[in-house]
Amino acid sequence: MSLVVLAVDDEPPALDELAYLLTADDRVAHVHRAGDATEALRVLRDTEVDAVFLDIRMPGLDGMELARILRRFAHPPAIVFVTAYDDGAVDAFDLGVTDYVRKPVRAERLGESLRRVAGLRVTPAPAVKREDEPAIPVELAGTTRMLPRSSVRWVEAQGDYARLHTSDASHLVRVSLATLADRWADAGFVRIHRSYLVQLRLVSELRLTQSGYVVAVDGAELPVSRRHTRELKDRLIRAAKHDWTR
Repeated sequence: MSLVVLAVDDEPPALDELAYLLTADDRVAHVHRAGDATEALRVLRDTEVDAVFLDIRMPGLDGMELARILRRFAHPPAIVFVTAYDDGAVDAFDLGVTDYVRKPVRAERLGESLRRVAGLRVTPAPAVKREDEPAIPVELAGTTRMLPRSSVRWVEAQGDYARLHTSDASHLVRVSLATLADRWADAGFVRIHRSYLVQLRLVSELRLTQSGYVVAVDGAELPVSRRHTRELKDRLIRAAKHDWTR
């Protein structure tokens, strides 16, 4: 597998290091370089690349804005964000990026990203599939991995962060619960409390206790606030009716 990639970073030392690590991987045939988004677009105008390894915080057109432009290409390259910051994780998830690598970059971690890029080239997923199965970058044992949204059962607010609960683990991401509630509404996630967001289809029980209503989601009992009780009941009834009449 011979990949042609583009490395984009406005800091020359970081760009040199990234290009060096990419070139050292046997899967990479050629590495183009760009010091900003404008230069990257000039390269992409004349050259077809398999993937763009892209810093986020750059002067002028930043990496996130460039990624949005690349997504509109007829045949968009895979996008891998390479950044020192984690506050772009949710936007990266919305764009359907292939990977999200934290600086300082390790050769092993970059190799994992290249494996993903090579896999897309061998068995390219349709664009609609990438939208149906989006993933969000999470930290796991010092490594950033892409967690499919479909594996999230419920979400808990923790200050300016949110904890994503799956069937066997939880992951803290730097995004507010309100942001996720807005962006994930179309995927069936509903707000049940100021501190909780749940996947509606996984609610197995809504029960009244001495302290108020609770829902059972994947073995966990979560509180339902008064202001959200009526809407939740209505949503559960509509979902049940939909299942009966299908």
